[in-house]
Amino acid sequence: MPLSAPPAKDGLKKALRLIAPRVSTLLARDGMNFPKLRLPVSLASARAQAKEPEAPLRLEDVLSIPVPATNAEDEAADAAIAQGQFLARQERWDDVEARIIAADTAREATPGGTPIADLIAYGARADVINAVEHALSEGLSPSERVTLDGIMSLERMRLECERTPVMSTLVALAHLDIAWACRRISKRKANRQRATLTSRSEAHQNRAKALLLQIPAQAAAKPFVAAARCALYSADRSADLRQIADDYIDLIRLDPGNPRHLRALGTHLVEQGAEGLMALELEARRVASLVQDHWGAAGYTWVYFDALAQSDAACQGVDVAFFLDGVADIVARAPSQERINLMSAYCSIALRSQAETPAEVAQIRAQIAEAAHWLIRNHLRELHPMIWAHASTGFDNDTQVRSVRQFAERGRMDALRAIADLFRDDIEAGYRVVFTDTGPEVTAG
Repeated sequence: MPLSAPPAKDGLKKALRLIAPRVSTLLARDGMNFPKLRLPVSLASARAQAKEPEAPLRLEDVLSIPVPATNAEDEAADAAIAQGQFLARQERWDDVEARIIAADTAREATPGGTPIADLIAYGARADVINAVEHALSEGLSPSERVTLDGIMSLERMRLECERTPVMSTLVALAHLDIAWACRRISKRKANRQRATLTSRSEAHQNRAKALLLQIPAQAAAKPFVAAARCALYSADRSADLRQIADDYIDLIRLDPGNPRHLRALGTHLVEQGAEGLMALELEARRVASLVQDHWGAAGYTWVYFDALAQSDAACQGVDVAFFLDGVADIVARAPSQERINLMSAYCSIALRSQAETPAEVAQIRAQIAEAAHWLIRNHLRELHPMIWAHASTGFDNDTQVRSVRQFAERGRMDALRAIADLFRDDIEAGYRVVFTDTGPEVTAG
């Protein structure tokens, strides 16, 4: 029944008595109890529809950055691999050799620095390597005919091409690929299978070494052949440090503008354990002096690049100021978006410390990671998700990727989170960050 309008004091008491059975009590902040009306179902539903809770913000709502469907690095690499694969399938091995020699002589490379000669050679052996990897993954023995036919056909091709240095190197690289495949798959197999795969891996490694050592010294003084010889160290934990360093210095002299050789030197030194780590600083400075005209201080940075992400001990020996000078020189000399994404992802993702990382090492990585602020704010214009995805694996080329699409999406989200963290204050203040051709702009949300 409707309430009348009695005097305020008595009326309020009477009203509360009348409606008390129909309400639940809500405790206010100051301790007072206020009634909470139970609305009829129809009215409650109407109010819920009128004001639904806001959905949580997505990163895409507050951050916008172009993600090109493709980029110059991928296009150049895919084209070179496809060319090598096409010529090999047509058995046009003379053309494969001629194209590799031309690219190697001209020092052709992708925007990211991958030699075109290496990519053509990879395409030429890709069908063989993919078939072997698939067979081993399916549980076939490395001694099964299906896993041997492909590499034996390459061996016959080498003989038909009169054992030329380029063809010998191409076949040696195929043996190294198979050796790596055996080692990788052995980690997922039982002990008995692991022993067989390890033995086969060593056999392919030894065959690759034998082929490369047969190449005359004069013919070996080419980046394509010299890089293959240096690749032998990736599985040799007992190699002579002086030999590793000298072979890489010879390679770097042949191709000083290619950062991949410098990065590989640092990686192989770290793999040699304590002695390799002791040599790392000396060789990084040696390389920096050698390539100063091409890279400024960046020679030092490239040698330490992967080593710092992989090894806590390497962090304890690095000259942080020298390393950061090198980062600035990399950007100054090669400001492509592929390179900016690489350096930004390295600082933001690859150098992240884990819970068990020693405090001293974590501090060193954090100092270097600060470069992400100016890299992203001053130079980043577009996002390359695959580079960021590889950064999350420490740029490990041996990482198994089941779904390229999901791998790239993981990289995209890692990148958005890292970028949003740099603009946290602006985003929390209600602004939106939009990347343009001239850099990031903070606009009204």
